[in-house]
Amino acid sequence: MVNFWKMNGAGNDFVVLDNRDNSLDLSGDQIARLCQRQRGIGADGLLAVEPAQNGADYRMRYYNADGGEAEMCGNGARCFARFVNRLEGGQLTSTRFETIAGTIEAEFFGDQVRIQLSTPHSLTLNETLELDGVPHLVHSVNTGVPHAVVFVDELASVDVKRFGAATRYHSHFAPKGTNANFVQVLGDSHIAIRTYERGVEDETLACGTGMVACAIIHHELNGASSPVRVQVAGGDTLEIGFIKSAQGTYEKVTLLGPADFTFSGTLSDL
Repeated sequence: MVNFWKMNGAGNDFVVLDNRDNSLDLSGDQIARLCQRQRGIGADGLLAVEPAQNGADYRMRYYNADGGEAEMCGNGARCFARFVNRLEGGQLTSTRFETIAGTIEAEFFGDQVRIQLSTPHSLTLNETLELDGVPHLVHSVNTGVPHAVVFVDELASVDVKRFGAATRYHSHFAPKGTNANFVQVLGDSHIAIRTYERGVEDETLACGTGMVACAIIHHELNGASSPVRVQVAGGDTLEIGFIKSAQGTYEKVTLLGPADFTFSGTLSDL
């Protein structure tokens, strides 16, 4: 019998497991089955709390809905932080946890969590790629995981599944692929985005690392000042903060937004 919790960050939803005793060793197939919406709990991914290995408070393991482990997840990191705060009796003001992408710092503001992410890298602007037979101007950056960004005039009319898949599997991003974001500018420091997530292989209601990628590229192309407000498909608006150094790197990159408990239960068969 295994206890689980269901959480969501701006509509990006997760199964969360407490594995601090390292008693769970789930296969990719088991994780995919738990995340499957018709026959499992249903989620965009799975989070597991494990003991830290390199001096932080915890270790965050994140798996996409297909069962594959990923480097990081911004909305998942906020949910992870709020979950460990509950494990600690809700007394924490901050916490630090390890991910494949680096150590994440989190602060608590009621049901809102602000995380500070690792330094973005591999920024590339203004590449013309053919997506499903249509040329698009594509920008990319790694914000813990790789993201491609395309600016559009009318976000609502974009076929995110079609063009997202074409971007995710484009040979330019081979062999690992990329997440794909489509962005509409609403104001100087206000954008709306829709995201196709690698590993989910579909549009999700929100993607934290995708929001950060879009905010940074909005700054690069349009001079947007920090913080940038990002409206996601789930209806929430989150806040991305950053400082650009004299060397052109982005420091103190933060993501502020909700992390909500949905329900909990017990698994009798994995």
